[in-house]
Amino acid sequence: MRAIDLNCDFGEGYGAYSFGQDDELLRYVTSVNIACGFHAGDPHTMREAIAKAAAASVSVGAHPGLPDRLGFGRREMAISPKEAYDFMLYQLGALDAFARAEGAKLRHMKPHGALYHMANRDLEIAEAIAEATCRFDANLIVFAQSGSLLLEAAKRYGLQAASEVFADRAYDESGSLLPRSRSGALIEDADAAARQAVAMAQRGVAFTADGKETKVQADTICLHGDGKHAASFAAHIQKALKAAGVQLESPAAGKRP
Repeated sequence: MRAIDLNCDFGEGYGAYSFGQDDELLRYVTSVNIACGFHAGDPHTMREAIAKAAAASVSVGAHPGLPDRLGFGRREMAISPKEAYDFMLYQLGALDAFARAEGAKLRHMKPHGALYHMANRDLEIAEAIAEATCRFDANLIVFAQSGSLLLEAAKRYGLQAASEVFADRAYDESGSLLPRSRSGALIEDADAAARQAVAMAQRGVAFTADGKETKVQADTICLHGDGKHAASFAAHIQKALKAAGVQLESPAAGKRP
């Protein structure tokens, strides 16, 4: 039986503000990517997110981003590779402190937003992120977009890598995500998202905005936790995958003590 991970971004509120549908999503996903305090998150949301995920037996990962709360980490910044390295270590260490205190363990790392996309195409940024992850914990699994430079960099550093795809985003014909600024970039129909998830898991293909197929490598499927229908999409996708004979399992499942 084909096994695949279903992940979501998690704990992306801060202060008096809460975003997403974290509690509901825990019922359907197998991995969560927890904001580490730069693009979102604060000490309280980080602690609560770790505790909730651990109680639900969901695999816990770090979701470090750029220091840009106003732009939710989705605006690119002209950072150096050394800055990327330092940003990574800072955020990994912060989240790991809460994980240790809760008796949990970080299992993976997935960059957020603009940092994620920068690492897709900028070799020096990808190398800096992989090096920081490796030096912090060489057992962490790197979640990176299918076909990205970060996947290659992670493997060069001896890290396990999981190729990530998106159920609720359209692709272009090269296998890259269609930019959010383009019409049809976001899939807002649950049936369409579920069809894409099954096609990704079973056949290694995603769909373009005009309905064509493009090849992807799918080890983990992301569902954006800040979407207005995130929980209902997750339920729909989980049901469709199981009906297609796809087993849901975190990439870290075989590494747990």
